Amino acid sequence: MTATATAKAANLGVLFAIELGALVAVGYWGFTRDLATPLTWLLGIGGPVVLAVLWGLCGSPKAKYKVRGAGRVGFEVVWFGAGVAALVVAGVYDWALVLALVCVVSKTLAVIWRQ
Repeated sequence: MTATATAKAANLGVLFAIELGALVAVGYWGFTRDLATPLTWLLGIGGPVVLAVLWGLCGSPKAKYKVRGAGRVGFEVVWFGAGVAALVVAGVYDWALVLALVCVVSKTLAVIWRQ
């Protein structure tokens, strides 16, 4: 396997990891709200479920309503941005920065490599 093929394969893993990272970030945000316990559970579980459904409908490779081109870019900016914003609101700025940087680098490589 060439170095480029290895890097492309690794980037596919990173792409999957940042998808999970955005879901975890929104869940963390929901569970750390200073609200009544039922509401934190609703936000902590409901937020990631909403994101997962949106990804399944519009963002996944087998999406029923697949978006392309500029619409895809906008969808992913909002979708991954929700994860970054959730971390910022939850007060974990370092992790928000890490998620944002990894998203930008990995998604840029995915575009270059047509992944």
